[in-house]
Amino acid sequence: MCGIVGFNGHHEAAEILLDGLTKLEYRGYDSAGIAVRDGSKDAKIIKAKGRLDHLKEKTDNGRSVAGTCGIGHTRWATHGEPSENNAHPHCSDDGNVIGVHNGIIENYQELKEKLVRNGYRFYSETDTEVAIKLVDYYYKKYLGTPVDAINHALVRIRGSYALELMFKEYPEEIYVARKDSPMILGVADGESFVASDVPAILKHTRTVYYIGNLQMARVGKGEITFYNLDGDEIEIEPKTIEWDAEAAEKSGYEHFMMKEIHEQPKAVADTLHSAVKDGKVDLSELGLTEERIRDFQQIYIVACGSAYHVGVAAQYTIEDLTDIPVRVELASEFRYRHIPLNEKSLVIVISQSGETADSLAALRKAKEKNLTTLGIVNVVGSSIAREADHVFYTLAGPEIAVATTKAYSSQLIATDCIAIYFGSVRGVLSDDRCAELLDALEKIPQQIEKILEDKERLQWFAAKQSNAHDVFFIGRGLDYAATLEGSLKLKEISYVHSEAYAAGELKHGTISLIEDGTLVISVLTQKRLIEKTVSNMVEVKSRGAYLMGLTTYGNYDIEDVADFTTYVPDTDPHFAISLAVVPLQLLAYYFSVSRGLDVDKPRNLAKSVTVE
Repeated sequence: MCGIVGFNGHHEAAEILLDGLTKLEYRGYDSAGIAVRDGSKDAKIIKAKGRLDHLKEKTDNGRSVAGTCGIGHTRWATHGEPSENNAHPHCSDDGNVIGVHNGIIENYQELKEKLVRNGYRFYSETDTEVAIKLVDYYYKKYLGTPVDAINHALVRIRGSYALELMFKEYPEEIYVARKDSPMILGVADGESFVASDVPAILKHTRTVYYIGNLQMARVGKGEITFYNLDGDEIEIEPKTIEWDAEAAEKSGYEHFMMKEIHEQPKAVADTLHSAVKDGKVDLSELGLTEERIRDFQQIYIVACGSAYHVGVAAQYTIEDLTDIPVRVELASEFRYRHIPLNEKSLVIVISQSGETADSLAALRKAKEKNLTTLGIVNVVGSSIAREADHVFYTLAGPEIAVATTKAYSSQLIATDCIAIYFGSVRGVLSDDRCAELLDALEKIPQQIEKILEDKERLQWFAAKQSNAHDVFFIGRGLDYAATLEGSLKLKEISYVHSEAYAAGELKHGTISLIEDGTLVISVLTQKRLIEKTVSNMVEVKSRGAYLMGLTTYGNYDIEDVADFTTYVPDTDPHFAISLAVVPLQLLAYYFSVSRGLDVDKPRNLAKSVTVE
């Protein structure tokens, strides 16, 4: 939630800040603002409600704002409605401290009352203004340095934050602090950069620092000094970003989502090949010993949103190929439940960003219980990657569209690799069976390309159905897992109400919602379950439903039941979801386009949920 940027160098800051915010607008687009300081002059703060274009208009794309040091923010509202008043940056009463913030200050009301008693006045409804004025309060109370003031303030703040601050008496410096909200810093050619995510600074530098929890930094021109919460200097090693700048651009596609759908073959292949050595799936580099793998009695998969749907699919595959019981848990529930956890358990936490607040909290809970943890993440150096005992990096590259596609597909392949490797180590799978499964996985990228070649039929169908008010997805087994993701994709970017159901559950209440013309989408890739699902299709058709069938080539009798049928290549049933999800992604995309909506930036949503 929310995107922050910062620049301190020799070029004009405003244009660089606005360009960085453009790359981060997927993190929030209720309002935006920048603060730029020109030498020792007072900083100029410009804010605008709505999309970033409004801020660009007010600043002539940054050309009307002079100065080489500045900070910026694009907002996803949590405290206070979207408005220019509530937009960041915020400042202290006399303009001494100016700052932006990503996260939630849980005790902001208590801190606000303290500051009011000490003469501070408030103009916004945000928790961020409270944080900025608290820093100002301690700066003046103790007459110390910015680091001292930030240190005193952070001790009082409960919640999550990525704070970026400028001080009037330190005109050529930016100060930052972090707890549970993402932040990276970069340097190049005597200039420094701050951002919530890599795409914002990728065109300027590949050398970045991942600031840790409860750490601070002073950002000079090309120099960054790091501090712990006690104010002592610490060392952080730089990392090199392997993504190229072009990966974060649209490359001729109308929307990032469509570009990322087409990048799935490469993302899947790259992730798979990172786990294959000498013709076998080999995850020994994760650091999990074979003895430990054989000792596991339970696996918990913990995630949110689409990553949770990956977990639902992985449950079927891992249990079938390893004989280990698997439980899939919503991270937001897992972190608060009192679960009798088995000591001989592996907790797999799945997150594209590696910063998802609930997933990170669930990981920490698992570690407190001394359970072995494995993170499946896409962002190197992210919080989950740093804190998990073991990490499987997916190689999806930057994903900009709010609705995930290639990250989801990469996570699926990662869990498939884990299933095959664990099954082999535990003696459940023979070498020949492992070879068959790997051969099927190797064909997935090419099969996805084949699906993408036939997307025009789905475009036609979506245009015909885009006025639907209610859509139901049904399937059994792994097909049910596919419907969960298909339904989420449709509702989040087209705003069409949709629900996914295990097909056998229809008769337990849901079928009463079916009426003439209701669109029901059935996924039928699991051969042993197709007959059962077809029976459910017949049930809803007799009540007036309009049926779409999604099945594998060869199952042409589905056309006898469905009003519209689309096909995916045949593969091992364990991996069919990797193919079935692609038409569902395309369907959601074309629904949204047909309805004239912003595909990449759906209302009320942001890419990374880094607040609770």
